[in-house]
Amino acid sequence: MDAPTPAEPRAPSPARMSKTPSWIMLGFVLGALSVWVWRNQEKPAPPPPPVERPAPRPVVRTTPLLTKIEAVFAQWGRYAVWANDTTEVALWQEETGAFSDCYEVLRVGETLYFRSITRLTRPVIKRGVESQSPLQFTGIGDATGR
Repeated sequence: MDAPTPAEPRAPSPARMSKTPSWIMLGFVLGALSVWVWRNQEKPAPPPPPVERPAPRPVVRTTPLLTKIEAVFAQWGRYAVWANDTTEVALWQEETGAFSDCYEVLRVGETLYFRSITRLTRPVIKRGVESQSPLQFTGIGDATGR
């Protein structure tokens, strides 16, 4: 008689099979799916290029410094008409082409104090002042030339 032949090897039963390869495969599939979804997402637009701003312009003064009115008044102040030791003057401005900067001048002894005002409140003197004067002077009563 023949010797019994060994039985062909059988696959192990599903209960005895290792479950590790299926978890690895599941992790790989989920990872690949995540990468695919992540790469296909809409990418945000790149930020706009920085806007070049022009260099700031130097500030052009429309109102003079007090030192300017002090210097001009020191030269032309002899035409001022004083009332209670105050007078008003308007300074010629090249930028505006008019007597646009107005000041009230207070005289205390030999000292003069200048205060800028929005407009002249006294009548402007029309006579007795040189036509080239950079100041417009105000007066009271019959000194106005009216």
